[in-house]
Amino acid sequence: MATITGPLSGDAKNTVAEALQGALVDLVDLSLVAKQMHWNIVGHNFRPIHLQLDELVALAREHADTVAERAAALGINPDGRSATLGRSTKISQPESGWIEDGKVVATMTDILEGVGRRMRERIEATDEPDKSTQDLFIRIAQDIDKERWMFQAQR
Repeated sequence: MATITGPLSGDAKNTVAEALQGALVDLVDLSLVAKQMHWNIVGHNFRPIHLQLDELVALAREHADTVAERAAALGINPDGRSATLGRSTKISQPESGWIEDGKVVATMTDILEGVGRRMRERIEATDEPDKSTQDLFIRIAQDIDKERWMFQAQR
């Protein structure tokens, strides 16, 4: 079996691996939670929020793929398995059944605030060990902050 190696080693590699894995879990679960709400939203603002959730799902999936590929390029195995998500996610899960549009907006605002906060923590953590990964987290944080703003503005 071939082994993938990267330019980092020791503590630097461990720090970056932890940050990338945490980001991957956040982004994959964000896409799943947003899709769950997309399927179950009801209310007067159903249509625009339904579509907005699909945009968020696409964004989260795109960033998740970039994060996973960055990890692989550094010789770090990305783990997006459902069991890993279940054990590791920090995202609160939506209730089952139909969810009123106002509750979807409030829940997504809170979820995005948490994801954004954790991305900023990862930006700080990767400042020394890997500026390229830090740059990736900066771009993701900008997009997450924008999405949070767009949901929050509907409250």
